[in-house]
Amino acid sequence: MARVVIIGASIGGLPAAYEARALLAKKHKVTVISNVESFHFVPSNPWVAVGWRTRKDISFALGPVLEKKGIEYIHAMADRIEPEQNRVITSKGEVPYDYLIIATGPKLNFGAVPGLGPSGYTQSICNVDHAEQAWGSYQAFLKNPGPIVVGAAQGASCFGPAYEMAFILDTDLRKKKLRKKVPIYFVTPEPYIGHMGLAGVGASRRLMEDEFAEHSIKPIPNSAIKEVQPGKVLLEGGQEIPFRYSMFIPPFAGVDAVAGTPGLCNPKGFVNIDAYQANPKYKNIYSVGVCVAIPPVEVTPIPTGAPKTGYMIESMVSAAVHNIKAEMENDPKRDTATWNAICLADMGDTGVAFVALPQMAPRNVTWAKKGKWVHLAKIGLEKYFLHKMKRGISEPYYEKVILKALGIEKLDKPA
Repeated sequence: MARVVIIGASIGGLPAAYEARALLAKKHKVTVISNVESFHFVPSNPWVAVGWRTRKDISFALGPVLEKKGIEYIHAMADRIEPEQNRVITSKGEVPYDYLIIATGPKLNFGAVPGLGPSGYTQSICNVDHAEQAWGSYQAFLKNPGPIVVGAAQGASCFGPAYEMAFILDTDLRKKKLRKKVPIYFVTPEPYIGHMGLAGVGASRRLMEDEFAEHSIKPIPNSAIKEVQPGKVLLEGGQEIPFRYSMFIPPFAGVDAVAGTPGLCNPKGFVNIDAYQANPKYKNIYSVGVCVAIPPVEVTPIPTGAPKTGYMIESMVSAAVHNIKAEMENDPKRDTATWNAICLADMGDTGVAFVALPQMAPRNVTWAKKGKWVHLAKIGLEKYFLHKMKRGISEPYYEKVILKALGIEKLDKPA
């Protein structure tokens, strides 16, 4: 019997647990360690921040679902990894493993900019707790509206939610007949609007510049934040932008329990991986999701990181689990993640779909399209992903068939 332990139970960790349980023989044990008791559909956080969703709408308890699937669930904080001893030290004791999948997500590095984050003067939508706090702040803002500043700090890699938040706020304020009282500014380290940390996707630059103009959102690209003070953002170039409401995506780093493991991570604490999602030093440690080390797509004047999108993460999950299975059966590792990116960016009542196959250039396919169908598709994705996670299935057969027919697959398999 082999013990497969997964740290994390979000967009990467929970599908990894389901796929491992489905793919590996029943004699092997699958364990999930998570410091939270519920799964939350993170892409819906912008809707929570404006009151369009509640925590209950986008979450469910992990324990009953994992138990039903025959997966051990340990509700505990992972304090450190001891790879030489093949064990994870948690707040509830040590957990031994034969194979470890790190799917912790990132540490939110608000400290990189003075005054940034919910403990400072800006809101966040990086987790549901922050989104609920942002909703409370937004409700107060509606009683006394004024300028809004939204965006991402230098070093950030997850730009999509910042774009979504800007347009969702625009839509909500228009519905409330308050938009005329609210200038909206968008501050980003991207060299141009629509860069997305990907050097653009198809016609994303032209498309997003047109949308910003149409919605009267003032872009301030190629910008670094010096400091956030009460009611104003100070940029490195000397510009001051006033606000009554502000939300910024921070730069990410590796979580302490992982970043503190010698030889496992890069200087920012992200897990180093090879083509098979395994760590080059500790071959039985795999990693998936936002916590993996990926270099920027290109060097930009103000630092930007490479995003790790939902479908890309799912492809990492499949590669990791398939290669663990191969190791167990003494077969060579063969499967690599395609890192195909499919992103549905909601804009309140419409949206933009970005497809990059693969995410990192050069690409076989790249395009960006706008339409109300994207907004509806995002709603559908929310319902569908929550449904399959509640059922304990990482990828239903029909999903695989449909995406394959569209030329989108999770794994690159050698001929």
